[in-house]
Amino acid sequence: MTERPDPFRFSIRIKVGDTKTLGPGKIALLEGIARQGSIAAAAREMAMSYRRAWLLIDDLNHAFHKPLVETAPGERQGSRLTRLGRQVIADYRMIEAKAEAACRREIAGLKKALVRRD
Repeated sequence: MTERPDPFRFSIRIKVGDTKTLGPGKIALLEGIARQGSIAAAAREMAMSYRRAWLLIDDLNHAFHKPLVETAPGERQGSRLTRLGRQVIADYRMIEAKAEAACRREIAGLKKALVRRD
Protein backbone atom coordinates (compact mmCIF):
# COMPACT_ATOMS: atom_id res chain seq x y z
CA MET A 1 0.00 0.00 0.00
CA THR A 2 1.43 3.36 -1.07
CA GLU A 3 1.24 6.15 1.47
CA ARG A 4 -0.25 9.39 0.21
CA PRO A 5 1.91 12.51 0.40
CA ASP A 6 1.20 14.92 3.23
CA PRO A 7 -1.27 17.51 1.88
CA PHE A 8 -0.10 20.14 4.38
CA ARG A 9 2.61 22.50 3.22
CA PHE A 10 4.41 25.42 4.78
CA SER A 11 5.36 28.19 2.38
CA ILE A 12 6.64 31.73 2.48
CA ARG A 13 5.43 34.61 0.34
CA ILE A 14 7.45 37.82 0.24
CA LYS A 15 5.48 40.88 -0.87
CA VAL A 16 6.71 44.21 -2.12
CA GLY A 17 3.85 46.69 -2.16
CA ASP A 18 0.48 45.38 -3.25
CA THR A 19 1.42 43.58 -6.45
CA LYS A 20 4.97 42.23 -6.42
CA THR A 21 5.22 38.84 -4.76
CA LEU A 22 7.93 36.22 -4.56
CA GLY A 23 6.53 32.90 -3.48
CA PRO A 24 6.62 29.15 -4.01
CA GLY A 25 5.19 29.24 -7.55
CA LYS A 26 7.70 31.70 -8.97
CA ILE A 27 10.56 29.95 -7.18
CA ALA A 28 9.41 26.60 -8.63
CA LEU A 29 9.31 28.20 -12.10
CA LEU A 30 12.86 29.52 -11.66
CA GLU A 31 13.99 26.07 -10.51
CA GLY A 32 12.30 24.54 -13.56
CA ILE A 33 14.15 26.91 -15.86
CA ALA A 34 17.42 25.98 -14.15
CA ARG A 35 16.67 22.28 -14.76
CA GLN A 36 15.19 22.55 -18.25
CA GLY A 37 17.14 25.45 -19.76
CA SER A 38 13.90 26.80 -21.20
CA ILE A 39 10.89 28.81 -20.06
CA ALA A 40 8.64 26.71 -22.32
CA ALA A 41 9.90 23.41 -20.91
CA ALA A 42 9.63 24.67 -17.34
CA ALA A 43 6.07 25.83 -18.06
CA ARG A 44 5.13 22.41 -19.49
CA GLU A 45 6.65 20.72 -16.45
CA MET A 46 4.35 22.84 -14.25
CA ALA A 47 1.29 22.42 -16.52
CA MET A 48 1.34 26.19 -17.12
CA SER A 49 0.95 28.08 -20.36
CA TYR A 50 4.09 29.54 -21.89
CA ARG A 51 2.47 32.98 -21.83
CA ARG A 52 1.76 32.75 -18.10
CA ALA A 53 5.32 31.59 -17.40
CA TRP A 54 6.79 34.35 -19.57
CA LEU A 55 4.69 37.00 -17.79
CA LEU A 56 5.82 35.71 -14.38
CA ILE A 57 9.48 35.79 -15.45
CA ASP A 58 9.05 39.27 -16.94
CA ASP A 59 7.51 40.40 -13.63
CA LEU A 60 10.44 38.93 -11.69
CA ASN A 61 13.01 40.43 -14.04
CA HIS A 62 11.50 43.88 -13.49
CA ALA A 63 11.08 43.45 -9.72
CA PHE A 64 14.83 43.06 -9.10
CA HIS A 65 17.65 45.47 -9.87
CA LYS A 66 19.04 42.93 -12.37
CA PRO A 67 17.28 40.17 -14.35
CA LEU A 68 16.91 36.72 -12.80
CA VAL A 69 16.49 34.97 -16.17
CA GLU A 70 18.24 35.60 -19.47
CA THR A 71 16.94 34.33 -22.78
CA ALA A 72 19.14 33.44 -25.74
CA PRO A 73 17.78 34.86 -29.01
CA GLY A 74 18.09 33.27 -32.43
CA GLU A 75 19.11 29.72 -33.19
CA ARG A 76 20.42 29.04 -29.69
CA GLN A 77 17.04 29.62 -28.08
CA GLY A 78 16.69 28.82 -24.43
CA SER A 79 16.85 30.48 -21.06
CA ARG A 80 19.14 30.39 -18.09
CA LEU A 81 19.23 31.81 -14.62
CA THR A 82 21.60 34.63 -13.92
CA ARG A 83 23.83 34.60 -10.86
CA LEU A 84 21.22 36.75 -9.12
CA GLY A 85 18.48 34.29 -10.12
CA ARG A 86 20.37 31.41 -8.53
CA GLN A 87 21.03 33.53 -5.42
CA VAL A 88 17.34 34.47 -5.10
CA ILE A 89 16.37 30.78 -5.14
CA ALA A 90 19.04 29.92 -2.55
CA ASP A 91 18.03 32.83 -0.29
CA TYR A 92 14.31 32.01 -0.58
CA ARG A 93 14.87 28.31 0.21
CA MET A 94 17.06 29.24 3.20
CA ILE A 95 14.42 31.66 4.55
CA GLU A 96 11.78 28.97 4.06
CA ALA A 97 13.82 26.30 5.87
CA LYS A 98 14.76 28.56 8.79
CA ALA A 99 11.19 29.82 9.23
CA GLU A 100 9.77 26.29 9.13
CA ALA A 101 12.34 25.06 11.64
CA ALA A 102 11.68 27.99 13.97
CA CYS A 103 7.92 27.42 13.83
CA ARG A 104 7.88 23.61 13.77
CA ARG A 105 5.79 23.24 16.95
CA GLU A 106 3.22 25.86 15.88
CA ILE A 107 2.95 24.37 12.38
CA ALA A 108 2.36 20.93 13.90
CA GLY A 109 -0.38 22.41 16.08
CA LEU A 110 -2.08 24.00 13.09
CA LYS A 111 -1.84 20.78 11.09
CA LYS A 112 -3.42 18.87 13.97
CA ALA A 113 -6.23 21.44 14.33
CA LEU A 114 -7.06 21.70 10.62
CA VAL A 115 -9.90 19.58 9.28
CA ARG A 116 -8.64 17.08 6.76
CA ARG A 117 -11.09 16.31 3.96
CA ASP A 118 -10.01 13.52 1.63
